[in-house]
Amino acid sequence: MTPVAETPARVLPAKASIVLAMLLLVYIFNFLDRMMLSILAAPIQADLGLSDSEMGLLGGLAFAVLYSTLAVPLSAVADRTSRSWVITIALVFWSAFTALCGMAQNFLHIFLARVGVGVGEAGGVAPSYAIIGDYFPPRRRATALAIYSLGIPIGSAIGVMGGGWIASTIDWRVAFFVMGGLGILIAPVFKLLVKDVPRPESAGAGSHGGQSIWSVFQILAKKPSFWFMAFGAAFSSMLGYGIGFWKPSFLIRSFELDLWGAALFTGGVLLIGGVTGMLAGGALADRLGSNRKWYPRLPAIAFIVGAPIYAAGVLTDSLVAAFLLFLIPQGLNYVWFGPVLTAVQHLVEPRARATASAIFLLINNLIGLGGGIYALGLISDAYAPVYGDESLRISILTALPLYIVAGILMLLATRSIANDWVEEK
Repeated sequence: MTPVAETPARVLPAKASIVLAMLLLVYIFNFLDRMMLSILAAPIQADLGLSDSEMGLLGGLAFAVLYSTLAVPLSAVADRTSRSWVITIALVFWSAFTALCGMAQNFLHIFLARVGVGVGEAGGVAPSYAIIGDYFPPRRRATALAIYSLGIPIGSAIGVMGGGWIASTIDWRVAFFVMGGLGILIAPVFKLLVKDVPRPESAGAGSHGGQSIWSVFQILAKKPSFWFMAFGAAFSSMLGYGIGFWKPSFLIRSFELDLWGAALFTGGVLLIGGVTGMLAGGALADRLGSNRKWYPRLPAIAFIVGAPIYAAGVLTDSLVAAFLLFLIPQGLNYVWFGPVLTAVQHLVEPRARATASAIFLLINNLIGLGGGIYALGLISDAYAPVYGDESLRISILTALPLYIVAGILMLLATRSIANDWVEEK
């Protein structure tokens, strides 16, 4: 294990809690804007005449390509300048483009607006990981990152339920206007409350001392555990994002739910299962983390156990059984966030955390977010002539073995994680 240079001075717990709460709020809006499209897929497809493949492009590649690639240079800027300013500007940008989605008149319009959302959100997540690394000591970091990551199930649930309610009672366009406007309103409050922790002059050039993208990549390139965890997370995210996006449409088609019923079902699974799994993963990682192997081992167990339970939920014809079965793998699918994100933070020195996180997210999101949603839509279109409205059910079942692949990759990471770890003094 490599020792690390001097870390930033710690701050009072009360201040750290306020910062974490604001980062969580912004992350909620991040996923709210990102995943709202899933519940609005049915009315958007009906209004604009889009296929499953086209909706898959809107939910995946339109968002993911620039979101993933721009995250790396924006995070390098954040490491060298101000992480809180980068997040604030990003929040305003993606919220404005979320609102513009409501003005779309055809596929090209909404495609370009989704690209704008992805460009904005590229500056939000990795700098937030780094701020949490600055504010929280190693023994509390996995739990703090898990709490921050609650933005995923909470934001997704609010996006699904809030967007579904607005779309079913007013119009799908209004849902985009409302959610985008709220994001812009909270941006100045965020910047007022969230400040960067000063980093030591000795860390590098300037007061912030960020390393170049290439130098951080060279460090990570020599660490096998990084690649196993990154690709393991990416394969799991193909299913996580893919099933998350298409689940409302699956419920509408296979269980004949209306838009609001699908929103309640999906939102309930996300909140109960997702929040439980996220918090459990962080708490267990902090408890077991003295043995570094548990950081990738916990996700490996979760993925391998969750896959057959997910299959049972997809195959059942009982709505109640489906809800109960989906709760378990939904929670297990979120266990990885706290342990893996913490491990990535500890593969580099503190001054390179945002950049390292962005490189990890580049792999995770380009493959997982970019590929999963589109792939499931494409497979569904291919199965539609044979299976009709059940094509989404078959599409999800076809992709479920990816969870097993993700679990195997995480297990391989346990072999080198201890040697790759960078200890803080």
